[in-house]
Amino acid sequence: MRFAWLRFLVLILAALTLSLEFTHVLELPQKMGYDPKLYSAVNTSLYLYFALVGGPLTVLTLMSGIALAVLTRRESEFRWTLAGVLAYCTAFVIWLSVVSPVNERIAVAMARAPDTRPQLWMGLKARWEYGHATGFVLEFAGLACLLWSVSGARARPSGAP
Repeated sequence: MRFAWLRFLVLILAALTLSLEFTHVLELPQKMGYDPKLYSAVNTSLYLYFALVGGPLTVLTLMSGIALAVLTRRESEFRWTLAGVLAYCTAFVIWLSVVSPVNERIAVAMARAPDTRPQLWMGLKARWEYGHATGFVLEFAGLACLLWSVSGARARPSGAP
């Protein structure tokens, strides 16, 4: 299989990126019941490294995935690779359009009026939490497609279409 090293890198990065969204999904049921003060304290303090590590990790996942899709465009596993990469790209667009604006509003509130933060979080928490859950579903589907692009290609006899 050509570009095995790049496939391996994409799979590792995709799995790590998915793990961040999976964490959010596992926390969601409990956090939706938190009172404003606790929810604000948790969300404002717990996710610093998600941004510092998750941002570059997501960008590396997308860049390496796109490179893999371009390099394998004439290979039999291209469609599954492309589907996986597109799912990750869509998850990123969801994050940019749904989750990131919440983060920005909270950051502004922290700078201007920190005491308003708990109530602001309460108004935005469903958008933030379900935005991450949507990203998880898309990334899970993306990783499944990327894994199938490898295992499905190996399952075919040599010379089969």
